[in-house]
Amino acid sequence: MANPASAPGTTKKPAPKPAPAGKGQPKKGDAAAPPVGKTRPKGTGEVAPRLRDRFRATIVPALMKERSYANPFAVPRLEKIVINMGVGEGRDNAKIMDFATADLRAISGQRPIVTRAKKSIANFKLREGVPIGAKVTLRGARMYEFLDRLVNVALPRVRDFKGVPPKGFDGRGNYALGLREQLIFPEIVYDKVDKVRGMDINIVTTAQTDEEAKALLTHLGMPFRE
Repeated sequence: MANPASAPGTTKKPAPKPAPAGKGQPKKGDAAAPPVGKTRPKGTGEVAPRLRDRFRATIVPALMKERSYANPFAVPRLEKIVINMGVGEGRDNAKIMDFATADLRAISGQRPIVTRAKKSIANFKLREGVPIGAKVTLRGARMYEFLDRLVNVALPRVRDFKGVPPKGFDGRGNYALGLREQLIFPEIVYDKVDKVRGMDINIVTTAQTDEEAKALLTHLGMPFRE
């Protein structure tokens, strides 16, 4: 019987060659490449912020019962936290600005931006565009983690601490708090501090009134002074 491969009009197709290593195939021992289109979720780590979990599980039902909100979406919540550090001497020495931004980055866990003067003021020897401070805006997981460290770790380390002033609200549900030194945060190494600096912390909420905002912050652990 004749071989079909040698029959006239037929050709034998060559076997496909294996692709060389590094072209289309991972080398042996190499880690698998991550799937296309998938990136690391936003956040600060694998563990979810405990304050955010407590807000969703405990604080929201408590505020609904306490203030008679119709549904969970009507309960006020945190929107963002803005930390501002004024560094007036940074206009003369750029090295001082580096120290300030490093401290703010250690405290917030996020890279701060440098704020610059919007106009020139001769009495303060200030020129337009020179750096005069640094600020950072926290949202999401970092916002809850910072507030958790602020109320449970940093504020209790203030000397003769008796609570934060309850008059820091702006009439629209936002609260401003001033700190005299950055040393109260455990992330700051005392031996590496060039100068003690204060900062302003602005907590922005979705509350419509100061009363609602105070109730929210009280449940989140903010120790208001009586």
